[in-house]
Amino acid sequence: MISKWLPDFITRHVLFALIIGSIVGMGFVLFLIEFDHFTSSEEFCTTCHSMEIVAEPYRQSVHYNPSSGVRASCGDCHVSEGVLSATWDHFLGTKDLIKQLFGPNYDDPVVNALHLPEAAFAARQWFKNKDSATCKRCHVKEAINGDRANTLKIHQDDAKNKTCIECHYNLVHRKVPDEKVFKRDKWNQMIEKEFSLKAGDAEAILNK
Repeated sequence: MISKWLPDFITRHVLFALIIGSIVGMGFVLFLIEFDHFTSSEEFCTTCHSMEIVAEPYRQSVHYNPSSGVRASCGDCHVSEGVLSATWDHFLGTKDLIKQLFGPNYDDPVVNALHLPEAAFAARQWFKNKDSATCKRCHVKEAINGDRANTLKIHQDDAKNKTCIECHYNLVHRKVPDEKVFKRDKWNQMIEKEFSLKAGDAEAILNK
C-alpha cells in the first residue's frame, strides 16, 4: 500500500536502507552531543596534570565562585556552541594533546608557567576571532550595569566596536600581560624568582 505513494526507484531495500541510515545518523549525533558535553567538563580537562595547574587559579575566580551561583566551566568559555562547532573545536584541540605527549613537560609547574604566555595569547586570539561568542552566552553587553558608575554607558559607547576579550582578560587564569607589552625576559625573571631558580635557568628550560 505504501509503495503506491513512493517513486518507483524507492524499493523496499532502499526504504529499509534509509530507515537504518536515519537511525544510525541520529545515534551518531546523540553520541557527538554526549561526547562534546563530557569533553567540555572540568573533570575531563583536568585529567591532565598540566590542566590541573591551570585550573587552580580558575577555582579562585568569580567565574567559579559567582554570587549568582551560575558557574562557568571549561567548555562554557573554550568550546563553541553547537554540536558541529564544538566537535570541530575538540578536533583542533588534539594538537594540544600531541604537545602534551611529545612536547615539553607541561606537568612541571616551572615549564607550565614559562609556556603560559603563548597559550594565553593564542586563547585571546581565538576569543577575538570568535567575537567572544562564548562570553556572550551569559553576558549581554546591553544589559551590563555593574557596580561602578557609567558601566552600562561604557559598554554601549566606548566598547561599542570592541569584543569582550579586548578589555576583559586575566579574569580566570594566572595573569599574563597583554601581548603588545609582554617582555619575555621580565617573565623569565619572575618565574625564576618564584621557583627559586638561578638566573638564566628559565631560558635554558625553554630551549630544551
